[in-house]
Amino acid sequence: MGIVLSNIIAIYRRELQTYFVSPLAYAIAGVFWLIGGLFLVMILLGPDGILPAVAFIDLQGQQLNVPVPPIDVPYEFIKAFLDRMGWLLLFILPILSMGLYAEERKRGTLELLATSPITNWAVAVGKLLGVVTFFTTLILPLMVFEAIAISSSNPPLSPVIPLVGHLGLILLASAILSLGMFISSLTDSTILSAVFTFALVILLLFVDLIAKSIGGPIGEIMGHFSLLKHYNTLIQGIFDSSALILFGSYIFLGIFLTAQSIDALRFQRQ
Repeated sequence: MGIVLSNIIAIYRRELQTYFVSPLAYAIAGVFWLIGGLFLVMILLGPDGILPAVAFIDLQGQQLNVPVPPIDVPYEFIKAFLDRMGWLLLFILPILSMGLYAEERKRGTLELLATSPITNWAVAVGKLLGVVTFFTTLILPLMVFEAIAISSSNPPLSPVIPLVGHLGLILLASAILSLGMFISSLTDSTILSAVFTFALVILLLFVDLIAKSIGGPIGEIMGHFSLLKHYNTLIQGIFDSSALILFGSYIFLGIFLTAQSIDALRFQRQ
């Protein structure tokens, strides 16, 4: 067990080093922060933002002398921001996952990994931990700006709500990256890997709509596999164990399929 853990840590450190010296990773970070910052500002202060909308409702209430129901601005802001960030992942994560194994194939180092004493599970887990850690570093600056934006709210927002919401964001990213890692292990083309990962994520995000159109017991079963449905539950601050199980299942499935894919390559080389 100690050897396996040390192998995972070795792969994990190797992956992190490649991200923090890669120009593509810095380009992805810059685009992610730029779009995330624009989302944050527009949700708060844009023409259709929360603060102008609340001010308009208050003004109407005063003019008509009608009591205005209270609006939980920090809660609505966090929920709207995380909703937009979930859609942003649809475009960012396939780019992050496309090179996890495809680059190894292209450089010819995948064969070395496949025939090395390190287990395929250890390699897959180490790679996934590395890319998830890099993604987590991307959302940390945005979390700081979110905290500043809601710091002056009265009454203050419970920290449980943003924490559960951001946990959902990380779990959603981990599930997508895990499946993208499997697709990356099947090809040496990073472009194909990104395209197929994007298509798969689209299917998993909209499976709930497909399930509703099918209806019946089959549709109900399919609806439980929707990433978007369970992500929306978490960003509302609802800690749902079924959502954790679903995301954990997708993460495990991606690691398992990746290990089997590399096992098949090992068998071919033998």
